[in-house]
Formats: sequence, structure tokens, C-alpha cells
Amino acid sequence: MAHIVLEEKKVALAFGCFAAVIHFVWSIFVAAGVAQGFANWLMGLHMVSVPVTIGAFNWLTMILLIIVTFIIGAIFGFVFAKVWNWAGKQKYF
Repeated sequence: MAHIVLEEKKVALAFGCFAAVIHFVWSIFVAAGVAQGFANWLMGLHMVSVPVTIGAFNWLTMILLIIVTFIIGAIFGFVFAKVWNWAGKQKYF
């Protein structure tokens, strides 16, 4: 079976965009005032009781959140593609 080689920059972009979009949606939840209920529901699904209070929406914080999560997602995507490509070259993987 042929090994699929991933292009690191494309995977980094895809992971970064995915992380940014998820956090953009979270920001919409905060702005709409439904984030607290969502967080409570999500914690309940994990059988966790941790008091979490969602703060007020802030445009600057939202932009920073999206930029930071894009960068972190891109780093993870790049590393993932590097490891994938390395593992595909190994004889026993």
C-alpha cells in the first residue's frame, strides 16, 4: 500500500483554520449570551462539576483568541504532518 505524503504547509493551514473557526463560533456563543449554558451542559456531559463563569464579550479578546488558536493549530498541524511523513518512511510503521 502506498504511503500518502502530507504537505506540511497545507496541513498547518487546515488545522489552524479549523481551530480558529471553532473559537470564532465560541466567540459568537459568548456574544449571544448562550456560552454559560453551553459550558454548564458540556461540563455535565463530562460528569465534572467545576464552577465556570463566562466573562463579558470583548472584540479585542475575540480577535486575539482567534489569532492565537490559529497559530497553535497551525503548529500542531505542521508537527502532525512531519510526524506522519516520517512514520510513513519507517520500515515497521
